[in-house]
Amino acid sequence: MKIKKGDKVIVIAGKDKGKTGKVTKAIPTESKVVVEGLNLLKKHRKARRSGEKGQIVEVSMPLHVSNVAILVDGKPARIGMKVIGDKKVRVDKKTNKAI
Repeated sequence: MKIKKGDKVIVIAGKDKGKTGKVTKAIPTESKVVVEGLNLLKKHRKARRSGEKGQIVEVSMPLHVSNVAILVDGKPARIGMKVIGDKKVRVDKKTNKAI
């Protein structure tokens, strides 16, 4: 998976199409990413102690990695891998610029 935690991404498919955000969690085993403030789901939380009220909390749910694209210079980009020296580096396929 070529998208990692901390990357700035844009959603290219789904209900949040066109919105941007930062990846807060990457789940490579499921090919999913959690983007901050996107793909929100309302979850009903039960009261934990007596006298406390239950509440509705909005939680960011995972998106499939194919529905997001990494932003390079403010534009969506496709990512490739290149070996530079001894290191494997992510590069923008259009400009061959390291990310």
